[in-house]
Amino acid sequence: MLQVEHVSVRYGEYEAVDDLSFSLEEGQWLMLIGPNGAGKSSLIECIARGVSYSGKILLRGKDIRTFKPAELARQIGVLSQKNAVGYAYSVEEIVSLGRYAHASGFLGVQDGREQIERALEMTGLTELRQASVLTLSGGELQRTFLAQVLAQDPRLLILDEPANHLDLVYQKQIFSTIRTWLQQPGRAVLSVVHDLSLARRYGTHAVLMNRGRCEAAGDVTHVFTAENLNRAYGMDVQAWMRESLDMWR
Repeated sequence: MLQVEHVSVRYGEYEAVDDLSFSLEEGQWLMLIGPNGAGKSSLIECIARGVSYSGKILLRGKDIRTFKPAELARQIGVLSQKNAVGYAYSVEEIVSLGRYAHASGFLGVQDGREQIERALEMTGLTELRQASVLTLSGGELQRTFLAQVLAQDPRLLILDEPANHLDLVYQKQIFSTIRTWLQQPGRAVLSVVHDLSLARRYGTHAVLMNRGRCEAAGDVTHVFTAENLNRAYGMDVQAWMRESLDMWR
């Protein structure tokens, strides 16, 4: 579905992404992991055409630079790490904006009532549908924008820290919801996740980044080795995980 070929991103003299290549196939959930400053968010901004880059990114064999904005929005849905609103839109109105890419006709009439209802239900927002987004907690607002992306009904879902601001109940719900969404044919997910436990539990594949480069890529069992993680994070990751788990025994 997605091929990233020798992609690099520069901000002046700083190279955020350095000659990175990987592929993502239908049915896969690929986790982008690595320490802060590894270039993970810069990479997904490339795919969303938010920053300039060298190299090539292909979606279903077509260079994403050649897609018209509405055409790309029907293929790729992006949930950013930070979302903000300045007007008292209702939750339902924000979610409905996810159907904009599918608008048609002179007045831009949008279909997709079923997708909107399903997105509200999947994210646990049905009872808050009429609430002003200005009154929501950080977690509720994050779920609202996730519902907007789900209502968009893309083929590729890109998530930058989807569990950001969410308590444990909704972390579980969001990741389980995404896993269910992924089970439908012709879909794939690409996520930036800092929590290695969540990445290991839900990911099918991973790309481990460090200083803009790829330390390891492939099946999660291939990427999540002690050697790979210790090299990227500069610490004994498994020992830290075991110590954290011991606190609950």
